[in-house]
Amino acid sequence: MTSTRSRSSLREEEELRLPRPPGVLRRFWARHPVVADVLITLVCLALSLLPAAPFDRAAEGPLALAFAVVAPIAIIAACVSLMWRRIAPLVPFVASAAVEALLLFAEQPAGTPLMLVACYSLAVYRSSRVAWTGFGIALAAIIAVALPLVLSGVVEMQIGLNTGLTILIFGLIGTLIGVNVGGRKRYIAAVIDRSRQLLVERDQQAQLAAASERARIAREMHDIVSHSLTVIVALSEGAAATTDRNQAAAASTAAATTARAALTEMRAMLGVLRDAEATAPLAPAAPIDPRETVAVAQRAGFPVTLTESGTADLPPAVAHAVGRIVQEGVTNAMRHAPSASSISARIIHAPGSVVVEIVNDGASGAVGTAGFGLRGLAERAAHVKGTFVSEPAAGGRWMLRARLPVDHAPDPLEPAPEEPS
Repeated sequence: MTSTRSRSSLREEEELRLPRPPGVLRRFWARHPVVADVLITLVCLALSLLPAAPFDRAAEGPLALAFAVVAPIAIIAACVSLMWRRIAPLVPFVASAAVEALLLFAEQPAGTPLMLVACYSLAVYRSSRVAWTGFGIALAAIIAVALPLVLSGVVEMQIGLNTGLTILIFGLIGTLIGVNVGGRKRYIAAVIDRSRQLLVERDQQAQLAAASERARIAREMHDIVSHSLTVIVALSEGAAATTDRNQAAAASTAAATTARAALTEMRAMLGVLRDAEATAPLAPAAPIDPRETVAVAQRAGFPVTLTESGTADLPPAVAHAVGRIVQEGVTNAMRHAPSASSISARIIHAPGSVVVEIVNDGASGAVGTAGFGLRGLAERAAHVKGTFVSEPAAGGRWMLRARLPVDHAPDPLEPAPEEPS
């Protein structure tokens, strides 16, 4: 079964692609690590078998003969273990230290470059701490083994000193270079990983912003379409039901006026959506006037009244919310309470807040929460840190009430906060 990668992962790889390493040789080694490991193994094998030459000549005693056989085998095994230095760097490191300890019994001073490669690999493919710890342990172990042998006369002073210096110099050089290269490698890996996280966070933020924008567009479209179509339907039904030509003409004219106003508002919104370079806000430039909403409903024949007590200079976000709440509340009463004898809208300006109430005496039933209109009004109230309820009231009436603070109102273009799940 073939797995296909998503466009986001492909785009992520393209955006995080590093520039090519400089130089033909570096690019070749980066693309062919196995070839590099084979060449390093062969070079170390050639340079390490030379110190084993003294074991080849005939020597007296079975111990010397045993060393003459064991030394080349141990060197070959240690060099072959370098093939696993990337995935298991401790293996060639331990093998190299063992070979250096074995060379204490050579008949003349000898050394190999195995510790240089092993310490370098340990620092690059494990960590700097492990490399320094391994280097210190290997040096201490060689000294602990060589010192008693030298003092007891089993090993010559020059051979012991040469083995210790080989571990010290080659191990130190390999560790220093490996720490530098490994630190840079791990730093680049951390930067790439952080970049991937930032790309994921960027995509998530874009998705959240898109979802918030879609919700805001849905609220605006619902308010425009629902209110205007409700008025147009009422006017059209009234024009069809009356026998007075003048009243029918007036209702038709009012319906056309409402439709044109809604069309203008929708064109303004859709124009912003279609123009990718537009900087105009999605929300209307001016808040909806509650008086105009009530006047349109009255022309449609509904008994709507508006009462406003007190005066206040409302922030744009609050004024926009007040206009939309009155519009949606009156629209709901027109749709769900067509037999209402009274639809009263009240705007009460109090110190630090404004209260909006729409009450009708023709609606009944349970509290509605699933509609887009009531959901949008709850989101609008929450956006300005206010509260919203829609519930039955005394006397068989239905009340829609919102309390909105006027202090510290947010920017009207700021996305509304997501509701907790």
